[in-house]
Amino acid sequence: MNNFNVNDSIIEVFSFSQDDVNKFMEITGDNNPIHYDLVFSKKTIFKRPIIHGFLSSCIFSKILGIKMPGFGTIYLKQELNFKKPMYADEIYIAELTILEKENNKYKIKTMITNQNNEITIEGFAIVIN
Repeated sequence: MNNFNVNDSIIEVFSFSQDDVNKFMEITGDNNPIHYDLVFSKKTIFKRPIIHGFLSSCIFSKILGIKMPGFGTIYLKQELNFKKPMYADEIYIAELTILEKENNKYKIKTMITNQNNEITIEGFAIVIN
């Protein structure tokens, strides 16, 4: 059982290394050079390799499944809006806030910001616990 209510938030500071990115590439088969190739990525709008969007957003799964609303949470829906690129070995902050709660079903705002307090990913999740 958990004690989270509407407007409660949780924050987690995190980072992914290039090794994490490489492992994600290996697991998913998404070996787009934008995620690892310095020469290729320098020619793009990002100017350097970026983290896969789904790798960067997987922090939500960790927080929802273990911390808020609690251990054993099950995803029903996740909406993601990718606003800015994310890079390996940089520090990010994930913030989740409960928007709605009805019995064991929650709508939760999901957001990641970078070191400049710019939103990199925002959206919401629907979960049950």
